[in-house]
Amino acid sequence: MTDVVILGLGYVGLPLAREAVHAGASVCGYDVNEAVVANLNAGRSHVDDLTDAEVAEMRAGGFTATTDETEIASAATAVICVPTPLSEDGGPDLTAVEAATRAVARNLRPGMLVILESTTYPGTTDEIVRPLLEASGLRAGVDFHLAFSPERIDPGNSQFGPRNTPKVVGGHTPACADLAVSFYGRFVDTVVRTKGTREAEMAKLLENTYRHVNIALVNEMARFCHQLGIDLWDVIRAASSKPFGFQAFYPGPGVGGHCIPIDPNYLSHNVRAKLGYPFRFVELAQEINATMPDYVVRRAQDILNDAGLAANGSSILMLGVTYKPDIADQRESPAVPLARLLDGLGAKLSYHDPYVDRWDCLGGTVPRVEDLHTAVAEADLVILVQGHRAYDVDQLAGQAKRFFDTRGVTTVDTAHRL
Repeated sequence: MTDVVILGLGYVGLPLAREAVHAGASVCGYDVNEAVVANLNAGRSHVDDLTDAEVAEMRAGGFTATTDETEIASAATAVICVPTPLSEDGGPDLTAVEAATRAVARNLRPGMLVILESTTYPGTTDEIVRPLLEASGLRAGVDFHLAFSPERIDPGNSQFGPRNTPKVVGGHTPACADLAVSFYGRFVDTVVRTKGTREAEMAKLLENTYRHVNIALVNEMARFCHQLGIDLWDVIRAASSKPFGFQAFYPGPGVGGHCIPIDPNYLSHNVRAKLGYPFRFVELAQEINATMPDYVVRRAQDILNDAGLAANGSSILMLGVTYKPDIADQRESPAVPLARLLDGLGAKLSYHDPYVDRWDCLGGTVPRVEDLHTAVAEADLVILVQGHRAYDVDQLAGQAKRFFDTRGVTTVDTAHRL
């Protein structure tokens, strides 16, 4: 008998598997990607937060990866950690969740605990997952246990990981919640119990909607503060001195990653579909954040125009193309729409990123510069899109003809800041 099978071995499932292995649990990882499974079994990692050595350590602790779904039947607990991207209509694409749930249903045994971790809209566990599982003939809360526990992985965060980030858990029944709390309690320091699965589902959406709306607020402030001649970065620094009632958010060239650009849309879509009216805060925030690449391009054009240059034919170097600093993750990175807009204006684009050796964008590969300092000095405009710690931004700004800092990390007067 295996303690747990984790379905989906990406940025969520693999760190979860590592914590379970460290707690002494026997863990099997299931994934439909044969290359991922083969690499993990060979001790090779494909996510930023785990090194090859850590995967090898997991293997030594008994972790195995498989594409054989029949292995699910041997587990006491099955945790679904598959992606939920946006569908064409703006709601969550539950294709992977449904496929994983059907795989569990085909191997469901009496007494098994099934937990969904994939982010989705309130009601998914009860309205989508439960009926698929109960097609096996077993009943949730009677013959097997069912719960929802939203993933809270923050890739690249060295301070908070799966163990010390509190785990929210909502059960289909109180007994289901008891079992899920006990399961996570083996390797998570704090488990927070909700009234049910819908409350747990909504908690994750509230977290990211809160961030989404506040990022949109400072993004809009960045636009009018620039026009008013106000240094918004200095404003945020000053406001942050208040020890209560304020949390700092920062503007940028757009929002990226697996949560902020996507999760609030699940909620907005669900409100429209079920209640028939818009979630106006979310939709306005989405509009503001989605247009930040356009704003950055307009600012870039202004900087070039002031020097008597047009974007068409100018050499523009983009620094940092990942969605957050100091990791290789490019999911939903604002660098992509920014590059498309600049390319559409006829700019000669190149990029540098210490974590990305090849950047496939614009229907092909954008040239990567190898000699960073020479490229910075020669470009007509350098745009800092992501502020990796590896960059000495003030030095680079001093070397550049024109330097546009979209992250507010430069301190020299020669840099243009968002």
